[in-house]
Amino acid sequence: MRNTHSSRVRFAPPLRRGLSLLTAALAACLIAAPALAAPPQTGVLCTSGVGPNPTFVLDAQEGYIQLPDSTTMYMWGYGKGGGAFQYPGPVLCVNQGDTVTVILNNTLPEPVSIMFPGQENVLANGAPAQPQGDGAALTSLTNAATTGGSVTYSFVAGEPGTYLYESGTNPQKQVRLGLFGALVVRPTAGATFVYNRTDSQFTPEEEFMVLLSEVDPYLHWAAESGAPYNLNNYQARYWLINGRGFPDSISDNLSPFLPDQPYGALARITPFDTALHPQPGAIRYLNAGTEEFPYHPHGNNGLVIGRDGRALAGAAGQDLSMEKFAINIGPGQTWDVLFSWHDAERYHPDTNPIPVTIPQVNNQEFGIFYSGSPYLGLQGPLPPGASTLNECGAYYIISHNHALFQMSSWGVNATGPITYVRVDPPLPNNCQ
Repeated sequence: MRNTHSSRVRFAPPLRRGLSLLTAALAACLIAAPALAAPPQTGVLCTSGVGPNPTFVLDAQEGYIQLPDSTTMYMWGYGKGGGAFQYPGPVLCVNQGDTVTVILNNTLPEPVSIMFPGQENVLANGAPAQPQGDGAALTSLTNAATTGGSVTYSFVAGEPGTYLYESGTNPQKQVRLGLFGALVVRPTAGATFVYNRTDSQFTPEEEFMVLLSEVDPYLHWAAESGAPYNLNNYQARYWLINGRGFPDSISDNLSPFLPDQPYGALARITPFDTALHPQPGAIRYLNAGTEEFPYHPHGNNGLVIGRDGRALAGAAGQDLSMEKFAINIGPGQTWDVLFSWHDAERYHPDTNPIPVTIPQVNNQEFGIFYSGSPYLGLQGPLPPGASTLNECGAYYIISHNHALFQMSSWGVNATGPITYVRVDPPLPNNCQ
């Protein structure tokens, strides 16, 4: 029996012409629409608010993160409004003088709030934010949204620099569980400056965040199950950088296998050059934990130019910046640091060889970040069966928390707040 129904849909000529015109119009719109810039693989990944005076919507919600020892941990976090849980909260980037609005929606089983340390005259639902109490004790350092409720904060972004934002409600519990994030205030001098000082200029592609935090799994399990959250028993057993432990910390921003931990910590820089690369990189250090973190990158000092959103300058504007090998960030503190890498010796196998005899390949031990050559920008032979992640001949220099017991995940060594500084070959180069 012959099938008399065609699977192909036929339109009358006028409708056909109309669809053709619609298709052409849509194609023209797609061609004319500007392409969205891809998010940076490394460095600070800003969340920009809507409008010239930015508005942000944050949802306080629960979720889970992946830890380096394969443990899955229950957390709280500030996620983007209507979006998924994330840890830590979005990096809010604003300009000095902006009127900033943050709408907090609460989906958690208890009241929560947001404090903005370093910002003045913060309003909550249009009124000055006030401490809250239960008649006998202070319960919140700002207005708190009840479960399922909402509160709108607003403030004028004041001094430029780096700040934490965090819950002001039962903070010893809620900040530990993950209700915190970073706030970056760009100066009026421009987005390539940390402060309104000419000596705070940096390379915009080399702006990095080191946001340090900690986890006591027993208290997180207590919060998940509804058991008492007893701080008398608090003991951190995980320490994280940008919400991740090593080796996850060196994965790209928005790594697909870490959907709820969006921020990588790999610092990728190019050697200083007076003509091609004259400006340093910038690192924004933040401590959301309960103890001091003595953090440092190997291989070079950092120039501390500001702390807690204030430039290190005298009353007359004199430069009070200082070089530091280890950046000792206290609980709740932020530090702004400039750094650069100088290829001072400019070693080259032909024109300026290293003045030592390099052992034969079979007498060496190779790590996965070694290119097979001691020279920047070059690769060399590797032993049979060896592999490398270094395809450009870059230098990988470790950076880590110098309190060595904090470099672990519940005793698993070298899995904590560790990352690398990747020094790419000098410009121009084709490393991607």
